[in-house]
Amino acid sequence: MPALDLSLSSVDLTRIICDIPSVSGEEQTLADAVFDAVSALGHLEVYRDGDTIVARTHLGRAQRVVIAGHIDTVPINGNVPTRDIELDGQPFIWGRGTVDMKAGVAVQLKLAAELSDPRVDITWMWYDHEEVDADLNGLTRLARTRPDLFAGDFAILGEPSNGEVEGGCNGNLRAIVRTDGVRAHSARAWIGENAIHKAAPILERLAAYEPLQVEVDGLVYREGLNAVRINGGVAGNVIPDLCEVEVNYRFAPSRGVEEAADHVREVLAGFDVEVVDAAAGARPGLDAPLAQEFLSAVGAEPRPKYGWTDVARFSALGVPAVNYGPGDPHLAHHDEERVPLWQIEAVEQGLRAWLAAG
Repeated sequence: MPALDLSLSSVDLTRIICDIPSVSGEEQTLADAVFDAVSALGHLEVYRDGDTIVARTHLGRAQRVVIAGHIDTVPINGNVPTRDIELDGQPFIWGRGTVDMKAGVAVQLKLAAELSDPRVDITWMWYDHEEVDADLNGLTRLARTRPDLFAGDFAILGEPSNGEVEGGCNGNLRAIVRTDGVRAHSARAWIGENAIHKAAPILERLAAYEPLQVEVDGLVYREGLNAVRINGGVAGNVIPDLCEVEVNYRFAPSRGVEEAADHVREVLAGFDVEVVDAAAGARPGLDAPLAQEFLSAVGAEPRPKYGWTDVARFSALGVPAVNYGPGDPHLAHHDEERVPLWQIEAVEQGLRAWLAAG
């Protein structure tokens, strides 16, 4: 098993961590390495639940910050091992996980090792199964078994944000919209009713839909309502009796899940709409005193997070949370995933400046 030397730079740690494959469901090797590395740090209390590792200081500080990052990636597609590249005169590390989000994990591990006397108590979390179904997520499991570990006054998730601070996140809802028909031989189509044809008005409404831009606590979130998959058809000579259109709604964190579901049903009134998955978003949480101190320390102008991230889990527990990590989120899951070295270093410096005791 590869060992993690936490005395290395966060840039070097990024290369090493990315070269340890940890596709969702296969995180154990990296989790073992993280566990062994942080267990050797005398200033941290370490707890492990499966492939989720939690390490905490207990310094009796008045406030506690939770800093989390997932260790899994989407499947590798010829982009491991990493390599160093240069674009427009700027050095990058290229490879799976460099953006989402092993560069952020490397920064967190480096700081966990070196910040033995921070100005606040810190809970570090490195967790598994973020890139798959929510019920497998390491934080979901941990919230059931050890909710006390989430206690904090502020949380930071190291998701890629181009080294900027992204507050909160949009909610996410998936629904199946069904149309029914009657099967018949395609040579005698008039005998049947074509369920796929009946889906045309669904697509017309979605194509004509104008998504809102909603201001929430000073940040403007862009919503979106889109068809993302269509299933239907029996055979090449059969009129289909069922068509299913999968719809994805990204909704501003000012809406709750029920309100979001009602909105989808309103837009698609007259059709059979079944909500199959939904997760509430998270308000920015930037009015918390620690959040204001953090923004000032890193010199960031906050932006909204359009995608859903695990900041929503902390928000649901009453802990304001933001996204702050190296890497361009547009390159997350991309086969040309790459992170600029300066962003890794800048995020480390920003967190260090804020967390280090004065």
